[in-house]
Amino acid sequence: MKNNYTVEDLKTIPKKFDYFVGIDSDGCVFDSMTVKQRDHFHPLIIKHWGLEQVGKELRACAEFINLFSKERGTNRFPALLHTFELLAEHPAVKGTDVKLPQTAALRAYIESGLALGNPTLTAEVERTGDPELKRLLAWSLAVNEDIDQNMREIPPFEWAHKAVLMIGKKSDVIVVSQTPEEALVKEWNLHNLHQYVYLIAGQELGTKTVHLEIATKGKYEPRRVLMIGDAPGDRKAAIANNALFYPINPGQEEACWERFCTEAFDKFLAGTFDAAYQKMVSDEFEASLPEHPPWQV
Repeated sequence: MKNNYTVEDLKTIPKKFDYFVGIDSDGCVFDSMTVKQRDHFHPLIIKHWGLEQVGKELRACAEFINLFSKERGTNRFPALLHTFELLAEHPAVKGTDVKLPQTAALRAYIESGLALGNPTLTAEVERTGDPELKRLLAWSLAVNEDIDQNMREIPPFEWAHKAVLMIGKKSDVIVVSQTPEEALVKEWNLHNLHQYVYLIAGQELGTKTVHLEIATKGKYEPRRVLMIGDAPGDRKAAIANNALFYPINPGQEEACWERFCTEAFDKFLAGTFDAAYQKMVSDEFEASLPEHPPWQV
């Protein structure tokens, strides 16, 4: 499996089957999202923005946004903005003299329409020289390096491993993720899963919605396209492309993957993954992700 996939690679995926499956990676195939957030992302947020005084509250906000809320699985930059916004409203922080991060430059970058990732952020830093964008880039690069150098090996969920092998035998399949490509390729290679997917699409190629659209539009019937994921962004990508969505509910990963292997995939192939079944699994998924953090309820 190569590195540095391009949009052209997405456009030219050879069609071998009449069915297409996109699979998210972090927190979905691999139980790595919690480790990445708690051991790598959050300590480096505290370090780069000098938030030691409110480190406990920062971690609580970041964990809620990235792991336990309806924003789970979103790109790191919007997630960081929402973490800072939630921190500013935290009851232990609001009204204190704690110096909170400035977010104007981060917000402008997010709203720029650019594909959110280190390549475009680097270009924006070079173009503007903005000190807050420089800090943002330094943090993002540090996160990637820390994960690459220091993250402990996280195996795939047992039933997820079985599912990837099963899917690859009967459908065209790619990884659809907002994780940087380099980290994805390393992880899928490490566990010998790369051979079962044609391509790994990371944040460098745009949003998950864009990944699915480019890879499937005009090639597959919508009801023969399935997105598997553990976050609302995965469901959003499926809905935007009139595709089906199978959720891997946080905290219920093995059970969800087992049901996929023993029930859902057969329904998908047989054309019986109907509206009622879609609603049932979507309702379960919705119930697993609260809208408000515990301290606001």
